[in-house]
Amino acid sequence: MIKLPSGVEITSLIEDLRIFSWEAADVLLYYSKILKDPKHKTDILQNDNNEDPVTIADLKVNNLIIKRINEKYKDINWEILSEENVKIESENYDPSADWLWVLDPLDGTKDFIQGTSNYALHLALNYKNKPFIGIVLIPEKDQLWISNVEKVWCEKRDGSLIKLNPPHNKNLKEMVLVTSKNHRNPTLKNLIQKIDFKEVIIMGSIGCKVTSIISGESDIYICLSLPGKSSPKDWDFAAPAAILKAAGGEITNLDNKELTYGKAGFEQGGIIVATNNKTSHGSICFEIKKIIEENGIYPL
Repeated sequence: MIKLPSGVEITSLIEDLRIFSWEAADVLLYYSKILKDPKHKTDILQNDNNEDPVTIADLKVNNLIIKRINEKYKDINWEILSEENVKIESENYDPSADWLWVLDPLDGTKDFIQGTSNYALHLALNYKNKPFIGIVLIPEKDQLWISNVEKVWCEKRDGSLIKLNPPHNKNLKEMVLVTSKNHRNPTLKNLIQKIDFKEVIIMGSIGCKVTSIISGESDIYICLSLPGKSSPKDWDFAAPAAILKAAGGEITNLDNKELTYGKAGFEQGGIIVATNNKTSHGSICFEIKKIIEENGIYPL
């Protein structure tokens, strides 16, 4: 049984994370509203990188969450890894620390800028490089997803719970795939066509995609990064992985091996598969791999 650091109690921690998350939701919704007026777009953007944009909202939420954790738990021996801090400065943290917060203040920044509802806040607490607690906040849908290893739940701001669908078995071709809006490449498109899923849903944010699997809107998500190209990072997957696994789903690489965190550059490359049922997950990965090999779709 894993114990939290001395001085931290799970119920109180979850309650604090709930408060921090809804405070962050207010910030994101405020800037989302401003972005609906196109003339304010340049005021919100903080860089000129169309492939990896940063907004004021990213930075505001980043600073808010880090400040709240440090204020409330100033004497606790844990570290914080944040996407935005890695981007903008040489952030010093101890990679050997047992306890590490992994934060993406705004997953799906492109969708946020484009005015869709598919963006999220990710916050995970990793223990020895494995997600232990996961938070995925989807402000536009009034959804806060929380996992504490043993269970997962989704609540609204008023505290009411949203019913979750239990894991279920489906054949690969019977599955509904959820895939990226802004990060699809020709290789992934080719694989999707070869599998011929029952339905394909287009959605931004890995957090939004994974929660759609838990809610029953979709069944499977495939992330395919091309060699030599930019890949998702630890902060993209840590929190969504925590809630999916607690809900009875699974997320692994194509060889059905657990994702590893804390690698150089925080890269999560190659092919990653998320499904709603850990029991059948391995066979689904095997079937996808067979299709890839038979059609020469991706260098394995």
